[in-house]
Amino acid sequence: MPELFAYTDGACSGNPGPGGWGVLLRAMDGDTIVKEKELQGGEAETTNNRMELLAAINALESLARPSTITVVTDSAYVKNGVTGWIFGWKKNGWKTSGKKPVKNVELWQRLDEAQRRHKVTWEWVKGHAGHPENEHADELARAGMAPFKKKKRA
Repeated sequence: MPELFAYTDGACSGNPGPGGWGVLLRAMDGDTIVKEKELQGGEAETTNNRMELLAAINALESLARPSTITVVTDSAYVKNGVTGWIFGWKKNGWKTSGKKPVKNVELWQRLDEAQRRHKVTWEWVKGHAGHPENEHADELARAGMAPFKKKKRA
């Protein structure tokens, strides 16, 4: 059975501003790529954190059946949120430890629901540090953002 990986990234031009998300899904048999799929999208007015979350959400929601998958992200926000903070938020009615509403709550809830179907391992990698699959996810995120960026006049 091939191992499944999702390399995810979000990008934003301005924060908030136009943004995009990208996903490189890869099935591996040892060192051999068995199958690959690219996903991308974007929004006109968003934040980097929202795009990072949407990349992870779309990676998991794109899987047709329950799967074992490793999600690789350069977002400490996503990794720490989904592997730690989210348990307290849910216990506290989606409030932070300071009793404030969780930012991007609808996306955290969607991510929580999406990962419930799967056996997910979360890995963090340093962004823009030459990790080939992370760099590819970044290119996809920038492509997802492109339609929403204002054209500069000459």
